[in-house]
Amino acid sequence: MRLLLVEDDAMIGETLLQVLREQHYAVDWVRDGSMADEALRNQHYDLVLLDLGLPKRDGLEVLRALRARRSAVPVLVATARDEVGDRIAGLDAGADDYVLKPYDTDELLARVRALLRRSAGRGEPVFEHRGVSLNPATREATVDRRPVSLSAREWAVLEPLLARPGAVLSRAQLEEKLYSWKDDISSNAVEVYIHNVRKKLGPDLIQTVRGLGYVVPRE
Repeated sequence: MRLLLVEDDAMIGETLLQVLREQHYAVDWVRDGSMADEALRNQHYDLVLLDLGLPKRDGLEVLRALRARRSAVPVLVATARDEVGDRIAGLDAGADDYVLKPYDTDELLARVRALLRRSAGRGEPVFEHRGVSLNPATREATVDRRPVSLSAREWAVLEPLLARPGAVLSRAQLEEKLYSWKDDISSNAVEVYIHNVRKKLGPDLIQTVRGLGYVVPRE
């Protein structure tokens, strides 16, 4: 999954960047509201982690502009603005959830997972399909109840497909889940990781749709 981190505090941003990447998320980090708005206009993200007190453009302005474009990307506001009125303003502007600084990183990660589940149209915390189980909270994968070790990028390819059985994702869409701005993209990376997942979880779990991409069948 690809996340946009909008945070102007260097220490907080570096810590969150490391924590999120350790959880296998591809993360782009910007430090002001103008850069955040530009990123959101030009890139697809699965979730935005948004501070409000930003240089150049306030976080609420960024959020309102995002929703004015009818974007449904989940937004988790993480800010030091602790007045009730500020929280109401953030939620009314289109935030999906709100957490106050200083926050516990485990709680923050749990809120991120909850929003990603909701955006995928799922309520259950574990993805289970055709004998394969993924637990985003523990990063544990099993096939027929047998533990399987997946690399971060194998997980990143499999999770969005398993989250939406029947939905075809193109190679470009899967590359967005794998890489942040600064990563070098190999021309056959998706194919390599799909091949590895098939070896570990079975050849029929992920099917190729010629000319379109990849899909985990509904049945």
